[in-house]
Amino acid sequence: MNTGISAINAAVQEASQFVPALLTELGRVVVGQKYLTERLVIGLLANGHVLLEGVPGLAKTLSVKSLAACLKARFARLQFTPDMLPADVIGTQIYNPQSGAFTTRKGPVFANLILADEINRAPAKVQSALLEAMQERQVTIGERSYPLEEPFLVLATQNPIEQEGTYPLPEAQVDRFMLKLKIGYPTRDEERQILETMARTSGTPETQPVVDAKTILAARDVVNEVYIDDKVKDYIVDLVCCTRDPEHYQIAVREFIQLGASPRATIALTLCAKAHAFLRGRGYVTPQDVKSVGMDVLRHRVAVTYEAEAEDKTPEHIIQRIFDELPVP
Repeated sequence: MNTGISAINAAVQEASQFVPALLTELGRVVVGQKYLTERLVIGLLANGHVLLEGVPGLAKTLSVKSLAACLKARFARLQFTPDMLPADVIGTQIYNPQSGAFTTRKGPVFANLILADEINRAPAKVQSALLEAMQERQVTIGERSYPLEEPFLVLATQNPIEQEGTYPLPEAQVDRFMLKLKIGYPTRDEERQILETMARTSGTPETQPVVDAKTILAARDVVNEVYIDDKVKDYIVDLVCCTRDPEHYQIAVREFIQLGASPRATIALTLCAKAHAFLRGRGYVTPQDVKSVGMDVLRHRVAVTYEAEAEDKTPEHIIQRIFDELPVP
């Protein structure tokens, strides 16, 4: 087994050589958001969509655009608005009166990286246009389904404070995001660095391509081979099951949980933990890898009760208590 892990370690270190250059290039533009940029790369490696939530001005859109610029891949930005139609996302069929035939015009979703900016500004029918693409990696226009080219990643942003003119994402769509990131304010030193870097009318830094799609797909193959011990697998399953039946684990949060995490959470937690280990240059997963990404995987998959809201308990409070009280292997 040690020989096997040594081989995986060597494969991880070879396949992850692009990571420092990618994070450095992102850091040139996105100052003081190391957590954000690292989680975006984890989503890229784990083949999972990412939802970014934060107040305006915290570089959510800039981070996604910078990541796309660092990759030699096709990028499309969708600015979601209340008057959008599903055809604005996936495309449509156009009738040609001369030939009497329909031709398909593909929408912006046919790219590698999709920035769904302010996704909660568009009505449900537009949001749901992304569901098939996100889950099945294909789009159906008319009677034909078109596969999407890999890597395919939806990176969506939303504003948590302004609810006028917004359409909250339904649970079915939120669950399709592998990670939900809550972006906070930078520190004072980081704010000072932002001033030095960005406070100019023109000539702000731009990122350069440092990795191509082929390298990312090869890295994903290595991420799949990262070793997880059976005890860590059991720990992942216990974490997810504890959000559904905490009484079984003697953790007193049952009255605060309306809906626990779905099996997608188990898959996402495993893949993200592998990707986190990959970023650290390791060929094996530790419980700390699971804990590091656990909050981002679970926070949008646990629905709280009215009792929890009355006591100002958020999903993060409940998940943190589970992390604190559930025995770690």
